[in-house]
Amino acid sequence: MKLLKPGHVPVYVAAGSNLEPEKHLSRACAEIRHSWPDTVFSRAYRNVAVGFDGPDFINLVVGFTTAQPLDAVIARLRAIETQCGRPRFAPKWASRTMDLDVLLFGDRVEKTSEYTLPRPDLLKRPYMLGPMAEIAPEVIHPTAHKTIAVLWKEFDLGGHTMSAVELPEPTRD
Repeated sequence: MKLLKPGHVPVYVAAGSNLEPEKHLSRACAEIRHSWPDTVFSRAYRNVAVGFDGPDFINLVVGFTTAQPLDAVIARLRAIETQCGRPRFAPKWASRTMDLDVLLFGDRVEKTSEYTLPRPDLLKRPYMLGPMAEIAPEVIHPTAHKTIAVLWKEFDLGGHTMSAVELPEPTRD
């Protein structure tokens, strides 16, 4: 990411879908770019559903900077999920049109009933860590105290296959 404007923090978000993923990821990425114009995108990757039987997911990571508070960012991401057809209280371990999860919000470390930062899955899921290493290799994980690039290099990919996929250009309806 480029130099931060005063009052801005870098934010990294995992995006994933396994129901019409190309369509929904294209829309979500367009909405994210509209909300945060400096957004950067990793490549997208296809991988099997984790935690339940379902169609393969396509996942990527986006990064942007913002002066907005975390609750406003989360509210906008939830609105984007809704625009992509995700019911607000959909089951956690089920297929979905869109899943947007904040991985890092600056160097914030916090746990609430709504979220945990940094997101614990970032260190466990290759479809989060690998794409983030593409767009933010130099970022230091706030609790692991290593760069994302080092964490990715040390990650054990055994049993985690991911294949890069091309997505259509982000479009808004």
